Amino acid sequence: MRIIPAIDIIDGKCVRLSKGDYNTKKIYNENPLEVAKEFEAHGIQYLHLVDLDGAKSKHIVNHKVLEQIAAKTNLKIDFGGGLKTDEDLRIAFESGASQITGGSIAVKDPDTFRSWVQKYGADNIILGADANNEKIAVSGWQEESDKELIPFVQEYQKEGVVYVICTDISKDGMLQGPSFELYKRILEETENLKLIASGGISTFDELPRLAELGCEGTIIGKAIYENRISLKQLENYILN
Repeated sequence: MRIIPAIDIIDGKCVRLSKGDYNTKKIYNENPLEVAKEFEAHGIQYLHLVDLDGAKSKHIVNHKVLEQIAAKTNLKIDFGGGLKTDEDLRIAFESGASQITGGSIAVKDPDTFRSWVQKYGADNIILGADANNEKIAVSGWQEESDKELIPFVQEYQKEGVVYVICTDISKDGMLQGPSFELYKRILEETENLKLIASGGISTFDELPRLAELGCEGTIIGKAIYENRISLKQLENYILN
């Protein structure tokens, strides 16, 4: 299972929120590049980079941070947050993203999202399926849609989507453990899905459990920043 630390960006700084609430913002580092380099120094190869300003303003904002990390590390970066147009995507890929994540766009403008999967290929486009009470949430989690999580994922699988990041918003940033049952059900009700678990990871012991369920990757945020999981533990996990 791939270990994918998260860096969330507001005003060019590395922050974390709780349950996606911008009022809970906590700044962990003024320099995201420093954080990314530290991840890389511990054998980590992947990074989940979220443009929270972009998610709010509905277009790419922090692409300079992406560009800097992509230029100065070898991390494979998946980038998301407010990507709405072909131009946003062009900027993200030209700035060094290996993959991009589309969430709100997949709900609000499915034709555009489908065209991205066609144009860039299923390996480069991740479906962001962020849910509250198993209903898909959009616009930086400020709104809930009427889409049911599992049928939403199944629909897009038919369109060729392979990678899905699923965040249970009620768990995100709460350090109370991830939604094991939800991920188990998603994997039981889909085939050949590369499911990336996100939200709530709080202890190292949860990682083997997610791997056992069949998750292809897991995104870890606050647990790293609050020293609940050390980079040394992650390094050992990756090496083994």
